[in-house]
Amino acid sequence: MFSTFINIWRVSELRNKILFTLGLLAIYRIGFYVPLPGVNQEKLIGSGSGDGGTGSLADMFALFTGGNLTQSTIFGLGIMPYISASIIFQLLVTVIPALEKLQKEGDSGRKKIQEYTRYATVGLCIIQASMWMKYLFSNNMVYAQYSGSIMYFLLAVLCLTTGTVFLMWLGEQIDEYGIGNGISLIIMAGIVAQMPQAIIYVVKNAAFSVRASGGQSLGPGKILFLVLAFIGVVAGSILITQGQRRIPIQQAKQTRGRRVYGGQRNYLPLRVNHGGVMPIIFASTLMMFPKYVIDFINGKWYSGVWTFLGNALSPGGYLYVLAYVGMVYFFAYFWTTVQFQPKEMANNLRDYGSFIPGLRPGKRTADYLEKVMGRITYVGAAFLALIALIPTIVAAALEIPFFVSAFLGGTGLLIVVSVVLDLVQRIEANLIMRNYKGFLGGST
Repeated sequence: MFSTFINIWRVSELRNKILFTLGLLAIYRIGFYVPLPGVNQEKLIGSGSGDGGTGSLADMFALFTGGNLTQSTIFGLGIMPYISASIIFQLLVTVIPALEKLQKEGDSGRKKIQEYTRYATVGLCIIQASMWMKYLFSNNMVYAQYSGSIMYFLLAVLCLTTGTVFLMWLGEQIDEYGIGNGISLIIMAGIVAQMPQAIIYVVKNAAFSVRASGGQSLGPGKILFLVLAFIGVVAGSILITQGQRRIPIQQAKQTRGRRVYGGQRNYLPLRVNHGGVMPIIFASTLMMFPKYVIDFINGKWYSGVWTFLGNALSPGGYLYVLAYVGMVYFFAYFWTTVQFQPKEMANNLRDYGSFIPGLRPGKRTADYLEKVMGRITYVGAAFLALIALIPTIVAAALEIPFFVSAFLGGTGLLIVVSVVLDLVQRIEANLIMRNYKGFLGGST
């Protein structure tokens, strides 16, 4: 293992890519703490503290967007507008023939779609920044001299939009000159940066006494459970992320003269967790709002029914859990349906002279692939639902803040695991390509 790390620094090209990537991530973390001018940061932080209201919404937003609305910095919106625009165009490609035709044109078509994605990102940034600034104005979180100023409002929206566009540019620079997926690395850096805060909280509230209970004290049992749960969830996340169902593929034999070509037996890998973190992102985003909508209605027209629904739809409530699990399953199947095309895959197998043993090429092969994918998606969605609920359940059971339990599951942990695995595989490929021993011991 240590020799592998030494080999990484021996390869000048790989070393430069890693240093370039770390340098851009450092720039992102510096800008993360640059406050938005004119905002009363102390009042905003005070309103966002605690586990309820805007604080929980902002904490969950910051967990997987790389932004920081609790302090309203220039990177407050994070990279989420770009991710949202990318998801929108991925969905539109499957339903709009013109975009589908562009995508099939190769690099030129994909660059054109990427250009449209950037324009859509700017539009989403303007909408989200305007909503956020309107919230700050309505709650008097802007200094008095700027209150009601249209020019300041436009300047603040421009700063937030520019911050997201700059993050998008950083991600693209990492893609081109660094190593790894730039956008994913930016999100991962924001998540990992919160880990020291969670560790400090555990250390400060650790009570090494068997009788320690109540309040914020963490006894040996709770600390041991947190450590073991973190290791177990990380191991499970790696297994489910790498998990595949291998479909045997037989290549047809072709006789040319006296030689016989083909006949090899290969495998078609189908990922168990085909949707990745997207189902959790969609479900988490939508589940943020029912609680706040009901609380708003209950504040205007108080009723015991609204109070009951508000408690049931709070994180940890049974209606919240049931709705969350249902939405994770729905979006897991939805995302798989959009991204996985069994008919196209079956046609490609037929065109390349390959087939699944026992099945005719064409419709029967497509039906079989769709059936298998539906079954393994059920298992993958069950895992996603479980890992998404672990932080909420642990936070309620152990009476610890969400930012501590968030590292036991959920979107943040899955993103970190996926990005680290992808980064390790890219470094491994660079080392093996240059005849160096990789992390797994392989070399050419």
